[in-house]
Amino acid sequence: MLQKMFDLQAELNERIGRDTRSLKADFDPQKAGEWLNDYIMAAGNELEELRDCTYWKHWCAEAKAGERFKLFDLQNARVEVIDLLFFWISLAQCVGLDAEDIFNLYQQKLRINHARQDNKYGMSDKDESDNKSITID
Repeated sequence: MLQKMFDLQAELNERIGRDTRSLKADFDPQKAGEWLNDYIMAAGNELEELRDCTYWKHWCAEAKAGERFKLFDLQNARVEVIDLLFFWISLAQCVGLDAEDIFNLYQQKLRINHARQDNKYGMSDKDESDNKSITID
């Protein structure tokens, strides 16, 4: 299913002038960076819209009534998560990843995340060196 979503997103991206398939075939770091930043800005906006489905403002009446962070618009929150998925797939495509790459990288990073939990991962000793081993096979 992930491959199908990548294919469908590539089609949509082509309609809006972002041919991510061609970018993967003939990688241009300037174009990739421009598109990546466009999608980062768009994804950031979707994150804000998702947060707006909660009572996040500490000064609002709902927060003062003890409901801070309560999710009050589940339907829209679900749509915003899907919007984020659209941009997440596009971000992956901008850096030359396909569905198979995502699965492989996910598995590698998952092993690292489990190892971090096994070793009592903490922010004070974080150095990210364990991520250097993550590569596309």
